Amino acid sequence: MKRVLNITIRSIIIILFVGLSTSYVTKKESKTYSNSINNNVNLSMMALKLDEIISNDIYSAKDTYTGDLTGYVYNCPLCNGHLGCMYRYDITDGKTTYDDETYGTVRIVASSSNLPCGTIVRFNKSFVSSKPVIAIVLDRGVRGNALDLLSSDINYALNLGRSVITYDVLREGWGKDEG
Repeated sequence: MKRVLNITIRSIIIILFVGLSTSYVTKKESKTYSNSINNNVNLSMMALKLDEIISNDIYSAKDTYTGDLTGYVYNCPLCNGHLGCMYRYDITDGKTTYDDETYGTVRIVASSSNLPCGTIVRFNKSFVSSKPVIAIVLDRGVRGNALDLLSSDINYALNLGRSVITYDVLREGWGKDEG
């Protein structure tokens, strides 16, 4: 009888242990499952936020073009000393930059009407700068996807020569408060 009682008590303990273990595992699994759902939701929200940050980043490329880069000066044979997009902006003193509200001091380029006035572009040209050049379209007089970089003197413009570059459009046209 004592032996049967010991077996019965052991059986009850084993059943209780298995029962408790199963409910613990089930609870643990459901908790893990809930965490996985929360993590997936959090990762999705973070991905959406990252997309928003990238699309609002002023230095992310909106479009990319390839064209020729040349240099010019304000008093070139076909130039009249005025900018096509900002006629009253004085460049006859050798000024080659513009203070943009968003991008700060940027170089001035001429473009065709393919790029609206006020468009901000970025390109790499080691002769111009060891860092990427940020420029604004404030003049006209070139064709296609070419850019003409306003230069302070004729020698600089001639030394720039003509080269094929790839450039990114960072802003298309004027910002909200400019122009």
